[in-house]
Amino acid sequence: MKIRHACHDDLDTIMSVYQHAKKVMEQSGNPGQWVNGYPSRELIEGDLKKERLFVLENEGEIEAVFVYFIGDEPNYHKIEGAWLNDAPYGVVHRVATAGNVRGAGQFCLDWSYEQCHNLRIDTHDDNRIMQHILEKTGYVKCGRIYVEDGSPRIAYHKTAL
Repeated sequence: MKIRHACHDDLDTIMSVYQHAKKVMEQSGNPGQWVNGYPSRELIEGDLKKERLFVLENEGEIEAVFVYFIGDEPNYHKIEGAWLNDAPYGVVHRVATAGNVRGAGQFCLDWSYEQCHNLRIDTHDDNRIMQHILEKTGYVKCGRIYVEDGSPRIAYHKTAL
């Protein structure tokens, strides 16, 4: 398996991976995290233009998609709780898998951590699958943040600093 920057030709496949992830979230008791067309094609195209969109390939097929970048995440400025440190950090958002390769999501998280050993991520209260993956791979629950629409998310942080 390998991770690479996504390209424009990947967009249709990426959108189908997100559709699959939405169905899995609904079936696992998390119907409220990605609603009202989120993530939209326009949002994904914006991630692509910013070179923040990555895909995990296995034998030439896209198995997962995620956003990764090092830099400021405005949603992380205010936290009910505390981050583990105030050092520069990497961010992971919108991890989704096609459901064909076991451990694909964790592979993406592990790769992201290899790029930056000070990583932040958030997830919905009902996203038990992501919470389990994060906690078993060493992420620490730090508190609660709020995204653009005001809805709460659990904030996680993993660091070697």
